Amino acid sequence: MALSLDLPALLDRVSYRYPSFLVDAVAEHEPGVRLVAIKNVTVNEEFFQGHFPGSPLMPGVLMVEALTQAAGVLLLERPDAPAPARVWLRGVDDAKFRRQVVPGDRLRLEVSVGPARSRLAKVRATASVDGQTVAELTLVLAVEVASARVDPTAQVHSSARIGAGTTVGPYCTIGPEVVIGARCHIGASVVIDGWTEIGDDTRIYPMASIGLAPQDLKYKGEHTRLTIGRGNTFREFVTINRGTRGGGGHTTIGDHNLFMAYSHVAHDCHIGNETIFGNGATLGGHVIVEEYATISAYSGVHQFCRVGRHAYVGGYSVVTKDALPFGKTVGNRARIYGLNTIGLVRRGFTEETIAQLKRAYRYLLQSKLNTSRALVQIEQDPALTSPEVRYLVDFIRTSQRGVILRRPMRRAEELVADE
Repeated sequence: MALSLDLPALLDRVSYRYPSFLVDAVAEHEPGVRLVAIKNVTVNEEFFQGHFPGSPLMPGVLMVEALTQAAGVLLLERPDAPAPARVWLRGVDDAKFRRQVVPGDRLRLEVSVGPARSRLAKVRATASVDGQTVAELTLVLAVEVASARVDPTAQVHSSARIGAGTTVGPYCTIGPEVVIGARCHIGASVVIDGWTEIGDDTRIYPMASIGLAPQDLKYKGEHTRLTIGRGNTFREFVTINRGTRGGGGHTTIGDHNLFMAYSHVAHDCHIGNETIFGNGATLGGHVIVEEYATISAYSGVHQFCRVGRHAYVGGYSVVTKDALPFGKTVGNRARIYGLNTIGLVRRGFTEETIAQLKRAYRYLLQSKLNTSRALVQIEQDPALTSPEVRYLVDFIRTSQRGVILRRPMRRAEELVADE
């Protein structure tokens, strides 16, 4: 049974190929290891026109080309293959042709990846008909990242720097101070401006606005920056503002974050790695969001607040103080609903660590001690020694706006539990 791969798109990225596709289908595929493709040799192939009249044969060079195309598909579909990339034939070693291939033959093309060095790979290739080997050889192939591709309708300033393999879609506008890394995808009608740097493998969907001037009346056009790390995703209509002089002049976003449609990051915010912003989630200026935090749909975080590591802020919440790490913070105005146990389990926290955090949360929320005394009890408890508990205590002690420690009313707690 043939496997479903976009062969025309893949083969179009195999350089120096014959103008016709010489692979009809993929029968077997172990990504990054092995591939078996099929080529049905018919009498109406273009290369038979005038080639050995009366005795048509498939030239050996085209068998090499067919095996190269099969090897190209294998290399381009590897999990670690750069995207987009192209495959180039660099050499053929130990080629042996065992018998002729004629119209009516069904050519079985089997390729397997051998040693790889840098961007070069050796692929062992065998062609057979009805179980009989007709050609065997070793291909030396190079996998190279393609140059940037910019749609003709996009307005990209000549001073902007765009990395290899990056695609810029139609009607985009990219300003003179913008630096975009490799293998990024910039969707249609995206605007990127200001002193903005975007890391490799970032995807920006249509209509997003990245690096424009902050929405702060004190901003007078001064040189301020936005720095975005690797592997981030910005969905439709996301807006990210660069910094202001009064706030340090720098908005920063880490790696592998997801910003869903219409989410907003204001000036001078600092966001860690692996965070999730729901649709319409909004940060005021100077907000810090730490690693693995989730801010759900249509929630707002007041300026100068912090959201701790692995914190979960529920939908439609209004956060006006610091949201505790590892906790569930929900509501308008937001209250604390205890430890985010489900999220911690999903993130791979051990049972012991979760148990220690639960115990620390009980001191904070159920002991009837004030915050200062609860922190002292946590620090003196010999059972609470994990780095996560120490971080929780430090987070509370260093808070400038105070932390959200108000418990919900019982009816509200039941409604959140039902969700």
